[in-house]
Amino acid sequence: MITTTLSVVLGSILILILVLLLYSPGKPKPFLDSNGKEISGSISEKIFITIGGLRQGMFIKSKNRENPVLLYLHGGITDYFLTSKYPTGLEELFTVVWWDQRGSGLSYSADIPAETMTLDQLISDTKEVTNYLRTRFGKEKIYLMGRSGGTFFGIQAAASAPELYHAYIGVGQMSNQFESERLAYEYILSKYREAGDKKMVRKLEASPITDTIPYEYLKLRDQTMHALGVGTTHNMKSLLTGLFIPSLACREYTLKEKFNLWSGKAKSGVHPLWNKMISTDLTLQMNEVSIPVYFFHGRYDYTVSYTLAKRYFDAIQAPVKEFFTFENSAHSPHFEEPQRVKEIFENFIIKGI
Repeated sequence: MITTTLSVVLGSILILILVLLLYSPGKPKPFLDSNGKEISGSISEKIFITIGGLRQGMFIKSKNRENPVLLYLHGGITDYFLTSKYPTGLEELFTVVWWDQRGSGLSYSADIPAETMTLDQLISDTKEVTNYLRTRFGKEKIYLMGRSGGTFFGIQAAASAPELYHAYIGVGQMSNQFESERLAYEYILSKYREAGDKKMVRKLEASPITDTIPYEYLKLRDQTMHALGVGTTHNMKSLLTGLFIPSLACREYTLKEKFNLWSGKAKSGVHPLWNKMISTDLTLQMNEVSIPVYFFHGRYDYTVSYTLAKRYFDAIQAPVKEFFTFENSAHSPHFEEPQRVKEIFENFIIKGI
């Protein structure tokens, strides 16, 4: 009986591995025209270059490589794999570069020295990637878009090197993340009290945010945010079905790269810069940018507070600035309301108004 059970388990594991391998060729699909031929002048590639002394990877996607270049800075986990489920359409307007930052996804390595995972290093890496793209595509400047944790160092990179960028776009822009977490905690607790979920209320009340953010609360954070529709997307109710399974189904990562994606996330926790993020108030430290600044923020976002992002936006001095509210989004307007994002890029950002 034990032998039979073991055989079934091993057989199931083998089948799972074979299925995952089938879904993991690790090659980006080309852009095809209506006749099934590759679109002339398009680009769809996965490349690795040395940035900051480390091998780092990125996906570059465009239906016309002559388009302006848009460098995307992800948050606590690389999210390129979500483009299969939530196509952004940005490759129609830009040469979009989905860079997996050091320690994440394509750029993960267990050998990366912990002391290099710093704010200064990520800003430096961002500028180095930028200069690589400027040279490769013959652009004087590119566009820089950060999301979530990527906004924390993205806006600082843009402010420190405005000569490199046409504009900065912050999606779910961070400002005072400690206060954001406190507001999220209060919201989540109130919702579970309203729902009469005594078990979850007890767990939350046992880990209040006072002058620190308890580890026990962080273990509940993503679960509760997604259950309430205030996490990654308004409609994403589970990390398992919303993030983990889509990452495994993404054909453009190899199986090893998928393993590295989640190894990097497990090692970094919420974000590699988490301690720096929750001890920094960008409203006080970084509120002047000499290029156009645009914020995209979902009304339902509690991963990064909508209210605090609006307050930060009001404090920023920039030659052009605009705050766009997405009424049907949480933390990912570019995935949740992609058509409106495209229209804003076309009608405002590319025109510089």
